Amino acid sequence: MALDILITGVGGQGILSIATIIGRAAIAGGLHLKQSEVHGMAQRGGAVQSHLRLSETPIWSDLIPRGGAGMILAMEPMEALRYLDWLSPDGWVIANTVAVPNLAAYPPVDDLLAEIRKLRHHVLLDALQAARQSGAPRAVNVAMLGAASPFLGLPVEALEASIREQFARKGQDVADGNLVVFRAARAAALRDTGRA
Repeated sequence: MALDILITGVGGQGILSIATIIGRAAIAGGLHLKQSEVHGMAQRGGAVQSHLRLSETPIWSDLIPRGGAGMILAMEPMEALRYLDWLSPDGWVIANTVAVPNLAAYPPVDDLLAEIRKLRHHVLLDALQAARQSGAPRAVNVAMLGAASPFLGLPVEALEASIREQFARKGQDVADGNLVVFRAARAAALRDTGRA
């Protein structure tokens, strides 16, 4: 198994938490891991990206080559489109439909979503709504992780254990709430792609 994941969004969306959860699950499964992060003006709504590389064999570079990402996991739609040059021909785009208009000339959201829908492999999720409906409105990033989980090649049990560990210090209620969001978003992605 080998998978290169480009996680994108803007500052404050929990991108690094997603990378940590996936990374922990991968290591628990005996995989090699390399990660690189670009923060930009993260505290001012600037772009943030994390290159996350997983493999059964040693990985020599922490950066994903253009055209090599098996997945772009985007916390907002324009960031998904910004990095399409990194997506492999058979790669998946998992994108939040909720925009963070951090530019004066931010394109119409419907136009962005229409472009994503043209891609062969994609999942679009209103992660804010999914998190709210599941009772944990702050768990938008975990909703996106749930939507991506069927395509990661990692056991769902390992991802759930990693979520528990990630949020353990915040208490059992927070960890449980994040698991509810994760499971609901995973189920939605499975339904939307006909894998349920």
